[in-house]
Amino acid sequence: MATRIFETPLPFPATVVRAYHTRPGALQRLMPPSDGATVLSQTGTVHEGDRIVMQVLPGITWEAVHHPLADGFVDEMARGPLTRWTHRHRFLENGPNACVIRDEVEFAPAIASWLADGRLGTLFGFRARRLPEDLSRLVGIAPIRVLLAGASGLLGTQLAALLSVGGHSVVRLVRRPAGEGEVQWDPGAGTLDPAAIEGFDAVISLSGENVGEEAWTPARKVELINSRLATTGLLARTLAILERPPKVWLSASAVGIYGDRGDEPLSEESAVGGGFLAELCERWEAAAGTATGVRVVKLRLGVVLTARGGALAKMATAYRFGAGGTVGSGRQFFPWVAGDDALYAMLHCLFDELVFGAVNVVAPRAVRQREFATTLGSTLGRPAMIPLPAFAVSALFGEMGREVLLGGQNAVPGRLQGRFTWAFPELADALSFELGTHPPATPVTTE
Repeated sequence: MATRIFETPLPFPATVVRAYHTRPGALQRLMPPSDGATVLSQTGTVHEGDRIVMQVLPGITWEAVHHPLADGFVDEMARGPLTRWTHRHRFLENGPNACVIRDEVEFAPAIASWLADGRLGTLFGFRARRLPEDLSRLVGIAPIRVLLAGASGLLGTQLAALLSVGGHSVVRLVRRPAGEGEVQWDPGAGTLDPAAIEGFDAVISLSGENVGEEAWTPARKVELINSRLATTGLLARTLAILERPPKVWLSASAVGIYGDRGDEPLSEESAVGGGFLAELCERWEAAAGTATGVRVVKLRLGVVLTARGGALAKMATAYRFGAGGTVGSGRQFFPWVAGDDALYAMLHCLFDELVFGAVNVVAPRAVRQREFATTLGSTLGRPAMIPLPAFAVSALFGEMGREVLLGGQNAVPGRLQGRFTWAFPELADALSFELGTHPPATPVTTE
Protein backbone atom coordinates (compact mmCIF):
# COMPACT_ATOMS: atom_id res chain seq x y z
CA MET A 1 0.00 0.00 0.00
CA ALA A 2 1.26 3.50 -0.89
CA THR A 3 -0.09 6.86 0.30
CA ARG A 4 0.21 10.31 -1.24
CA ILE A 5 -1.31 13.43 0.35
CA PHE A 6 -1.57 16.78 -1.43
CA GLU A 7 -2.84 20.06 0.03
CA THR A 8 -4.16 22.99 -2.00
CA PRO A 9 -4.94 26.26 -0.16
CA LEU A 10 -7.68 28.39 -1.71
CA PRO A 11 -9.02 31.87 -0.82
CA PHE A 12 -12.63 30.66 -0.80
CA PRO A 13 -14.86 29.11 1.88
CA ALA A 14 -14.91 25.32 2.06
CA THR A 15 -18.67 25.29 1.34
CA VAL A 16 -18.11 27.14 -1.96
CA VAL A 17 -15.25 24.89 -3.07
CA ARG A 18 -17.13 21.75 -2.11
CA ALA A 19 -20.22 22.88 -4.03
CA TYR A 20 -18.08 23.34 -7.15
CA HIS A 21 -16.89 19.71 -6.88
CA THR A 22 -20.38 18.28 -6.46
CA ARG A 23 -21.97 19.89 -9.54
CA PRO A 24 -22.15 18.51 -13.09
CA GLY A 25 -19.15 19.55 -15.12
CA ALA A 26 -16.62 19.37 -12.27
CA LEU A 27 -14.82 16.35 -13.70
CA GLN A 28 -14.53 18.01 -17.12
CA ARG A 29 -13.01 21.11 -15.52
CA LEU A 30 -10.66 19.23 -13.18
CA MET A 31 -9.10 16.73 -15.61
CA PRO A 32 -5.96 18.08 -17.31
CA PRO A 33 -6.32 18.08 -21.12
CA SER A 34 -2.79 16.66 -21.33
CA ASP A 35 -3.78 13.61 -19.25
CA GLY A 36 -5.44 11.86 -22.18
CA ALA A 37 -8.22 10.29 -20.08
CA THR A 38 -11.65 10.03 -21.73
CA VAL A 39 -14.96 9.84 -19.88
CA LEU A 40 -16.96 6.90 -21.25
CA SER A 41 -19.97 7.20 -18.95
CA GLN A 42 -20.99 9.04 -15.81
CA THR A 43 -23.90 8.54 -13.40
CA GLY A 44 -24.52 11.51 -11.13
CA THR A 45 -21.57 13.41 -9.68
CA VAL A 46 -20.02 12.55 -6.29
CA HIS A 47 -23.00 11.42 -4.21
CA GLU A 48 -23.48 7.95 -2.73
CA GLY A 49 -23.23 5.30 -5.44
CA ASP A 50 -22.49 7.73 -8.28
CA ARG A 51 -20.12 6.18 -10.82
CA ILE A 52 -17.67 7.24 -13.47
CA VAL A 53 -16.09 5.08 -16.18
CA MET A 54 -13.01 6.39 -17.99
CA GLN A 55 -10.43 5.20 -20.43
CA VAL A 56 -7.20 6.23 -18.71
CA LEU A 57 -4.78 4.69 -21.22
CA PRO A 58 -5.34 2.97 -24.57
CA GLY A 59 -7.14 -0.29 -23.76
CA ILE A 60 -7.27 0.42 -20.00
CA THR A 61 -10.63 1.25 -18.39
CA TRP A 62 -11.12 2.72 -14.92
CA GLU A 63 -14.43 2.61 -13.00
CA ALA A 64 -14.84 4.49 -9.72
CA VAL A 65 -17.75 4.70 -7.25
CA HIS A 66 -18.32 7.65 -4.91
CA HIS A 67 -19.30 7.86 -1.23
CA PRO A 68 -19.86 10.92 1.00
CA LEU A 69 -17.63 12.00 3.88
CA ALA A 70 -18.48 14.46 6.63
CA ASP A 71 -16.01 16.96 5.17
CA GLY A 72 -15.98 15.85 1.55
CA PHE A 73 -16.30 12.69 -0.50
CA VAL A 74 -14.32 9.64 -1.55
CA ASP A 75 -13.97 7.81 -4.83
CA GLU A 76 -12.89 4.17 -4.88
CA MET A 77 -11.74 2.13 -7.82
CA ALA A 78 -14.37 -0.51 -8.54
CA ARG A 79 -12.62 -1.83 -11.64
CA GLY A 80 -9.23 -1.01 -13.08
CA PRO A 81 -5.56 -1.90 -13.45
CA LEU A 82 -4.62 -1.63 -9.74
CA THR A 83 -5.59 -3.85 -6.82
CA ARG A 84 -6.77 -0.80 -4.84
CA TRP A 85 -7.27 2.93 -5.26
CA THR A 86 -9.00 5.21 -2.74
CA HIS A 87 -9.05 8.99 -3.11
CA ARG A 88 -10.48 11.05 -0.23
CA HIS A 89 -11.30 14.67 -1.08
CA ARG A 90 -11.52 16.76 2.12
CA PHE A 91 -12.49 20.45 2.24
CA LEU A 92 -11.09 21.94 5.42
CA GLU A 93 -11.74 25.47 6.71
CA ASN A 94 -8.55 27.55 6.90
CA GLY A 95 -9.56 30.81 8.53
CA PRO A 96 -12.18 33.35 7.36
CA ASN A 97 -13.26 32.76 3.75
CA ALA A 98 -10.45 30.31 3.02
CA CYS A 99 -9.96 26.56 2.92
CA VAL A 100 -7.53 23.79 2.12
CA ILE A 101 -8.34 20.87 -0.15
CA ARG A 102 -6.66 17.79 1.28
CA ASP A 103 -6.38 15.00 -1.29
CA GLU A 104 -5.52 11.67 0.33
CA VAL A 105 -4.69 8.95 -2.19
CA GLU A 106 -4.03 5.34 -1.24
CA PHE A 107 -3.20 2.71 -3.83
CA ALA A 108 -1.76 -0.76 -4.23
CA PRO A 109 0.48 -2.30 -5.32
CA ALA A 110 3.08 0.21 -4.17
CA ILE A 111 5.19 -0.58 -7.23
CA ALA A 112 2.68 1.47 -9.24
CA SER A 113 4.22 4.59 -7.69
CA TRP A 114 6.44 5.06 -10.75
CA LEU A 115 3.31 5.75 -12.81
CA ALA A 116 1.02 7.27 -10.17
CA ASP A 117 3.44 9.90 -8.91
CA GLY A 118 3.86 11.58 -12.27
CA ARG A 119 0.17 11.68 -13.02
CA LEU A 120 -0.79 12.83 -9.51
CA GLY A 121 1.75 15.64 -9.54
CA THR A 122 0.48 16.88 -12.89
CA LEU A 123 -3.16 16.48 -11.84
CA PHE A 124 -2.95 18.44 -8.61
CA GLY A 125 -0.63 21.05 -10.12
CA PHE A 126 -3.25 21.60 -12.81
CA ARG A 127 -6.09 21.84 -10.30
CA ALA A 128 -4.17 24.25 -8.08
CA ARG A 129 -4.03 26.64 -11.07
CA ARG A 130 -7.48 26.14 -12.58
CA LEU A 131 -9.64 26.03 -9.43
CA PRO A 132 -8.90 29.54 -8.12
CA GLU A 133 -9.23 30.96 -11.63
CA ASP A 134 -12.62 29.32 -12.16
CA LEU A 135 -13.90 30.27 -8.73
CA SER A 136 -12.76 33.88 -9.02
CA ARG A 137 -14.92 34.23 -12.16
CA LEU A 138 -17.94 32.40 -10.76
CA VAL A 139 -18.34 33.35 -7.10
CA GLY A 140 -20.94 35.99 -6.38
CA ILE A 141 -22.86 35.68 -9.66
CA ALA A 142 -26.55 34.79 -9.39
CA PRO A 143 -27.48 31.60 -11.31
CA ILE A 144 -29.03 32.03 -14.74
CA ARG A 145 -30.55 29.75 -17.40
CA VAL A 146 -28.45 29.43 -20.55
CA LEU A 147 -29.40 27.93 -23.92
CA LEU A 148 -26.26 26.62 -25.64
CA ALA A 149 -25.81 25.72 -29.30
CA GLY A 150 -22.60 23.88 -30.17
CA ALA A 151 -22.35 22.28 -26.72
CA SER A 152 -20.60 19.17 -28.06
CA GLY A 153 -17.77 21.12 -29.64
CA LEU A 154 -14.31 21.87 -28.30
CA LEU A 155 -15.29 25.14 -26.63
CA GLY A 156 -18.92 24.25 -25.97
CA THR A 157 -18.11 21.20 -23.85
CA GLN A 158 -15.87 23.18 -21.52
CA LEU A 159 -18.18 26.21 -21.45
CA ALA A 160 -21.13 24.02 -20.42
CA ALA A 161 -18.97 22.51 -17.67
CA LEU A 162 -17.79 25.90 -16.43
CA LEU A 163 -21.31 27.30 -16.28
CA SER A 164 -22.57 24.17 -14.52
CA VAL A 165 -19.92 24.19 -11.76
CA GLY A 166 -20.90 27.81 -11.17
CA GLY A 167 -24.46 26.75 -10.41
CA HIS A 168 -25.94 27.92 -13.71
CA SER A 169 -28.50 25.84 -15.61
CA VAL A 170 -27.36 24.86 -19.12
CA VAL A 171 -29.78 23.50 -21.72
CA ARG A 172 -28.22 22.21 -24.93
CA LEU A 173 -29.62 22.52 -28.45
CA VAL A 174 -29.27 19.14 -30.18
CA ARG A 175 -30.19 17.75 -33.58
CA ARG A 176 -31.09 14.26 -32.30
CA PRO A 177 -34.19 13.54 -30.14
CA ALA A 178 -33.85 15.62 -26.99
CA GLY A 179 -33.09 14.10 -23.60
CA GLU A 180 -33.07 15.72 -20.19
CA GLY A 181 -31.59 19.20 -20.28
CA GLU A 182 -31.86 19.39 -24.07
CA VAL A 183 -34.01 21.01 -26.76
CA GLN A 184 -34.19 19.55 -30.27
CA TRP A 185 -33.79 21.70 -33.35
CA ASP A 186 -33.07 21.19 -37.04
CA PRO A 187 -31.20 24.16 -38.55
CA GLY A 188 -31.18 22.53 -41.97
CA ALA A 189 -34.98 22.33 -42.02
CA GLY A 190 -35.32 25.64 -40.16
CA THR A 191 -37.30 24.14 -37.26
CA LEU A 192 -37.06 25.22 -33.61
CA ASP A 193 -40.06 25.33 -31.28
CA PRO A 194 -40.26 28.87 -29.85
CA ALA A 195 -42.12 27.63 -26.77
CA ALA A 196 -39.15 25.40 -25.89
CA ILE A 197 -36.77 28.36 -25.59
CA GLU A 198 -38.99 30.89 -23.83
CA GLY A 199 -37.65 32.40 -20.63
CA PHE A 200 -33.91 31.79 -20.94
CA ASP A 201 -31.67 34.49 -19.52
CA ALA A 202 -28.98 34.01 -22.16
CA VAL A 203 -28.30 32.24 -25.47
CA ILE A 204 -24.82 31.25 -26.64
CA SER A 205 -24.21 29.90 -30.14
CA LEU A 206 -20.85 28.32 -30.97
CA SER A 207 -21.94 26.17 -33.92
CA GLY A 208 -19.85 26.02 -37.07
CA GLU A 209 -17.69 23.58 -39.04
CA ASN A 210 -13.92 23.94 -38.53
CA VAL A 211 -12.55 26.21 -41.26
CA GLY A 212 -9.05 24.73 -41.04
CA GLU A 213 -10.01 21.07 -41.14
CA GLU A 214 -9.63 20.53 -44.88
CA ALA A 215 -9.19 22.27 -48.23
CA TRP A 216 -11.93 24.66 -49.33
CA THR A 217 -13.50 22.87 -52.26
CA PRO A 218 -16.77 24.39 -53.52
CA ALA A 219 -18.70 21.74 -51.58
CA ARG A 220 -16.68 22.44 -48.41
CA LYS A 221 -17.37 26.15 -48.68
CA VAL A 222 -21.09 25.44 -48.80
CA GLU A 223 -20.76 23.34 -45.64
CA LEU A 224 -18.87 26.10 -43.87
CA ILE A 225 -21.45 28.70 -44.85
CA ASN A 226 -24.50 26.60 -44.02
CA SER A 227 -23.13 25.44 -40.66
CA ARG A 228 -23.01 29.09 -39.58
CA LEU A 229 -25.81 30.88 -41.38
CA ALA A 230 -28.47 28.20 -40.92
CA THR A 231 -27.94 27.96 -37.16
CA THR A 232 -27.49 31.68 -36.55
CA GLY A 233 -30.36 32.71 -38.79
CA LEU A 234 -32.75 30.23 -37.19
CA LEU A 235 -31.86 31.46 -33.72
CA ALA A 236 -32.30 35.11 -34.74
CA ARG A 237 -35.72 34.47 -36.28
CA THR A 238 -36.90 32.47 -33.29
CA LEU A 239 -35.65 34.94 -30.68
CA ALA A 240 -37.47 37.73 -32.52
CA ILE A 241 -40.89 36.18 -31.86
CA LEU A 242 -40.44 35.19 -28.22
CA GLU A 243 -42.62 36.75 -25.55
CA ARG A 244 -39.76 36.50 -23.04
CA PRO A 245 -36.54 36.80 -25.05
CA PRO A 246 -33.12 36.42 -23.42
CA LYS A 247 -31.27 39.48 -22.19
CA VAL A 248 -28.10 38.58 -24.06
CA TRP A 249 -26.98 36.49 -27.03
CA LEU A 250 -23.33 35.58 -27.53
CA SER A 251 -22.72 34.55 -31.14
CA ALA A 252 -19.40 33.13 -32.29
CA SER A 253 -17.37 34.74 -35.05
CA ALA A 254 -13.63 34.94 -35.73
CA VAL A 255 -10.82 37.46 -36.20
CA GLY A 256 -10.62 36.13 -39.74
CA ILE A 257 -13.21 38.82 -40.51
CA TYR A 258 -10.32 41.29 -40.86
CA GLY A 259 -8.56 39.31 -43.59
CA ASP A 260 -4.77 39.30 -43.89
CA ARG A 261 -3.65 42.89 -43.20
CA GLY A 262 0.02 42.35 -42.43
CA ASP A 263 1.27 44.28 -39.39
CA GLU A 264 -1.77 46.57 -39.09
CA PRO A 265 -3.23 46.48 -35.54
CA LEU A 266 -6.85 45.35 -35.84
CA SER A 267 -9.39 46.45 -33.26
CA GLU A 268 -13.14 45.91 -33.26
CA GLU A 269 -13.50 49.20 -35.16
CA SER A 270 -11.32 48.01 -38.05
CA ALA A 271 -12.99 47.44 -41.41
CA VAL A 272 -13.85 44.02 -42.77
CA GLY A 273 -11.06 42.56 -44.89
CA GLY A 274 -11.01 40.52 -48.08
CA GLY A 275 -11.09 36.80 -48.79
CA PHE A 276 -13.48 33.92 -48.25
CA LEU A 277 -13.00 33.77 -44.48
CA ALA A 278 -13.67 37.50 -44.05
CA GLU A 279 -16.81 37.23 -46.19
CA LEU A 280 -17.96 34.18 -44.23
CA CYS A 281 -17.53 35.93 -40.88
CA GLU A 282 -19.23 39.09 -42.13
CA ARG A 283 -22.30 37.11 -43.20
CA TRP A 284 -22.20 35.15 -39.93
CA GLU A 285 -22.25 38.32 -37.87
CA ALA A 286 -24.92 39.89 -40.06
CA ALA A 287 -27.22 36.93 -39.37
CA ALA A 288 -26.82 37.49 -35.61
CA GLY A 289 -27.36 41.21 -36.05
CA THR A 290 -30.95 40.68 -37.17
CA ALA A 291 -32.00 39.82 -33.59
CA THR A 292 -34.01 42.61 -31.95
CA GLY A 293 -34.54 43.46 -28.30
CA VAL A 294 -31.49 41.42 -27.25
CA ARG A 295 -27.96 42.54 -26.32
CA VAL A 296 -25.92 40.81 -29.02
CA VAL A 297 -22.19 40.14 -28.54
CA LYS A 298 -20.24 38.90 -31.55
CA LEU A 299 -17.28 36.88 -30.28
CA ARG A 300 -14.42 37.36 -32.73
CA LEU A 301 -12.33 34.43 -31.56
CA GLY A 302 -8.65 34.02 -32.23
CA VAL A 303 -6.97 30.60 -32.43
CA VAL A 304 -8.13 28.91 -29.23
CA LEU A 305 -5.27 26.94 -27.67
CA THR A 306 -6.36 23.73 -25.97
CA ALA A 307 -4.69 20.35 -25.88
CA ARG A 308 -8.12 18.72 -26.12
CA GLY A 309 -8.23 19.24 -29.87
CA GLY A 310 -8.14 21.81 -32.64
CA ALA A 311 -4.99 23.50 -33.93
CA LEU A 312 -2.82 23.06 -30.82
CA ALA A 313 -3.44 19.32 -30.50
CA LYS A 314 -2.47 18.78 -34.15
CA MET A 315 0.62 20.94 -33.95
CA ALA A 316 1.75 19.38 -30.66
CA THR A 317 1.59 15.93 -32.23
CA ALA A 318 3.80 17.05 -35.12
CA TYR A 319 6.30 18.65 -32.75
CA ARG A 320 6.51 15.56 -30.55
CA PHE A 321 7.63 13.64 -33.63
CA GLY A 322 10.21 16.30 -34.44
CA ALA A 323 8.27 17.69 -37.40
CA GLY A 324 7.48 21.18 -36.10
CA GLY A 325 8.66 24.50 -37.44
CA THR A 326 7.71 27.79 -39.05
CA VAL A 327 4.95 28.01 -41.64
CA GLY A 328 5.67 30.12 -44.67
CA SER A 329 7.78 33.16 -43.83
CA GLY A 330 6.88 32.91 -40.14
CA ARG A 331 6.23 36.68 -40.11
CA GLN A 332 2.44 36.40 -40.25
CA PHE A 333 0.67 37.20 -37.00
CA PHE A 334 -0.82 34.37 -34.97
CA PRO A 335 -3.82 35.76 -33.01
CA TRP A 336 -4.07 33.27 -30.14
CA VAL A 337 -6.07 32.96 -26.92
CA ALA A 338 -5.75 30.40 -24.13
CA GLY A 339 -8.70 27.99 -23.94
CA ASP A 340 -9.61 29.10 -20.42
CA ASP A 341 -9.39 32.79 -21.31
CA ALA A 342 -11.80 32.24 -24.20
CA LEU A 343 -14.27 30.78 -21.68
CA TYR A 344 -13.67 33.49 -19.08
CA ALA A 345 -14.15 36.18 -21.73
CA MET A 346 -17.51 34.63 -22.60
CA LEU A 347 -18.51 34.74 -18.92
CA HIS A 348 -17.47 38.38 -18.82
CA CYS A 349 -19.55 39.19 -21.89
CA LEU A 350 -22.55 37.37 -20.41
CA PHE A 351 -22.66 39.45 -17.26
CA ASP A 352 -21.14 42.82 -18.22
CA GLU A 353 -24.15 44.67 -19.57
CA LEU A 354 -21.94 47.37 -21.09
CA VAL A 355 -20.41 44.89 -23.55
CA PHE A 356 -22.16 44.59 -26.92
CA GLY A 357 -21.31 44.28 -30.58
CA ALA A 358 -18.00 42.86 -31.79
CA VAL A 359 -15.44 41.71 -29.20
CA ASN A 360 -11.97 40.46 -30.15
CA VAL A 361 -11.41 37.39 -27.94
CA VAL A 362 -7.63 37.20 -28.17
CA ALA A 363 -4.63 37.45 -25.85
CA PRO A 364 -3.29 40.94 -25.06
CA ARG A 365 -0.36 40.40 -27.45
CA ALA A 366 -0.49 38.58 -30.76
CA VAL A 367 2.74 36.83 -31.75
CA ARG A 368 4.23 36.12 -35.13
CA GLN A 369 4.05 32.54 -36.30
CA ARG A 370 7.82 32.08 -35.94
CA GLU A 371 7.64 33.05 -32.25
CA PHE A 372 4.72 30.71 -31.73
CA ALA A 373 6.64 27.84 -33.34
CA THR A 374 9.72 28.47 -31.23
CA THR A 375 7.71 28.75 -28.00
CA LEU A 376 5.76 25.57 -28.71
CA GLY A 377 8.95 23.68 -29.46
CA SER A 378 10.56 24.94 -26.25
CA THR A 379 7.49 23.95 -24.22
CA LEU A 380 7.65 20.39 -25.53
CA GLY A 381 11.44 20.16 -25.48
CA ARG A 382 11.55 19.71 -29.25
CA PRO A 383 13.27 21.71 -31.98
CA ALA A 384 11.23 23.87 -34.34
CA MET A 385 13.45 23.19 -37.32
CA ILE A 386 11.22 21.63 -39.99
CA PRO A 387 9.71 24.52 -41.99
CA LEU A 388 6.60 24.26 -44.11
CA PRO A 389 7.32 26.52 -47.10
CA ALA A 390 4.61 28.72 -48.57
CA PHE A 391 4.60 26.85 -51.89
CA ALA A 392 3.99 23.57 -50.04
CA VAL A 393 1.14 25.08 -48.03
CA SER A 394 -0.46 26.39 -51.19
CA ALA A 395 0.00 23.07 -53.00
CA LEU A 396 -1.36 21.00 -50.12
CA PHE A 397 -4.21 23.17 -48.88
CA GLY A 398 -4.97 25.67 -51.63
CA GLU A 399 -7.05 28.70 -50.70
CA MET A 400 -7.56 27.50 -47.12
CA GLY A 401 -3.81 27.23 -46.57
CA ARG A 402 -3.13 30.68 -48.03
CA GLU A 403 -5.77 32.38 -45.86
CA VAL A 404 -5.58 30.39 -42.60
CA LEU A 405 -1.94 29.24 -42.45
CA LEU A 406 -0.03 31.87 -44.43
CA GLY A 407 -2.28 34.80 -43.51
CA GLY A 408 -2.80 36.25 -40.05
CA GLN A 409 -4.28 39.06 -38.02
CA ASN A 410 -2.58 41.41 -35.56
CA ALA A 411 -5.83 41.49 -33.59
CA VAL A 412 -5.99 43.52 -30.37
CA PRO A 413 -8.66 43.03 -27.67
CA GLY A 414 -9.80 46.65 -27.57
CA ARG A 415 -13.14 46.10 -25.83
CA LEU A 416 -11.74 43.71 -23.23
CA GLN A 417 -8.78 45.88 -22.25
CA GLY A 418 -9.32 47.49 -18.87
CA ARG A 419 -12.48 45.45 -18.21
CA PHE A 420 -11.18 41.88 -18.24
CA THR A 421 -8.27 40.08 -16.58
CA TRP A 422 -6.51 37.35 -18.55
CA ALA A 423 -5.47 34.19 -16.70
CA PHE A 424 -2.86 33.48 -19.40
CA PRO A 425 -1.61 36.69 -21.00
CA GLU A 426 1.72 35.09 -21.95
CA LEU A 427 2.01 32.41 -24.62
CA ALA A 428 4.64 30.27 -22.86
CA ASP A 429 2.50 30.04 -19.72
CA ALA A 430 -0.63 29.12 -21.69
CA LEU A 431 1.15 26.38 -23.64
CA SER A 432 2.80 24.95 -20.53
CA PHE A 433 -0.54 24.73 -18.71
CA GLU A 434 -2.38 23.12 -21.61
CA LEU A 435 0.36 20.66 -22.54
CA GLY A 436 1.10 19.53 -18.99
CA THR A 437 4.64 20.85 -18.71
CA HIS A 438 3.79 23.25 -15.87
CA PRO A 439 5.40 22.63 -12.45
CA PRO A 440 3.80 19.57 -10.79
CA ALA A 441 2.37 19.62 -7.29
CA THR A 442 4.50 18.10 -4.54
CA PRO A 443 2.87 15.79 -1.98
CA VAL A 444 3.07 16.84 1.67
CA THR A 445 3.15 13.17 2.68
CA THR A 446 4.71 10.25 0.82
CA GLU A 447 4.45 6.79 2.30
